[in-house]
Amino acid sequence: MFSINQLVFKDILTVRKLDIESGKVYCLFGESGSGKSTLLKMFNSMLTPDQGSITYKDEPITDLDPVQLRREVVMLGQDPVVFDGTVRDNLLIGLHFADKEEVEDWELTKLLKELHVTKNLDEKADKLSGGEQQRLAFGRVLLMNVEVYLLDEPTSALDEETETAVMDLFTKKIRNAGKTAIMVTHSKEVAETYSDEIIYMNDILTKEGALS
Repeated sequence: MFSINQLVFKDILTVRKLDIESGKVYCLFGESGSGKSTLLKMFNSMLTPDQGSITYKDEPITDLDPVQLRREVVMLGQDPVVFDGTVRDNLLIGLHFADKEEVEDWELTKLLKELHVTKNLDEKADKLSGGEQQRLAFGRVLLMNVEVYLLDEPTSALDEETETAVMDLFTKKIRNAGKTAIMVTHSKEVAETYSDEIIYMNDILTKEGALS
């Protein structure tokens, strides 16, 4: 699905070769400052390498329309984005961006329950706690049903029990749908529990890469 060759980005990343297959859950694992989040942002053109190439479905990413790419390769960061409006509005806005049809309220309510969010669809999203907002963001990207999910420390605001419930749900849904996920985490337990393959940053970075 993705192929990286001879990538260089400032003094942060130098990656000779990396391939990402479709239908798997990958984890980028490494120390703080090892370039995990920087590499993640390369996969949907939020950052562009100074040298080298990245292909998506055998097409150079630089040749693709960034908006169309981000409709297929969606980023979920550790700081959840909350839009003006209700819980319902925030769940549906991803579908609007992806140019997909809205879903009915019963589906939204069911998803919230699965994510352990006990809020009404008409409640203001900005009134939710940080953990609830993070789970709301999870719901938004799950509804989009995209090809690839990029997750940057997606459960940082959740307690251990809620993290387990959310990650169990997320990985089950994307595996059942044959989707691909690339996840950044500093937790080896999360990496080992939920990924099909762990990519150790120390293994893919050359000596010129930033390891601090």
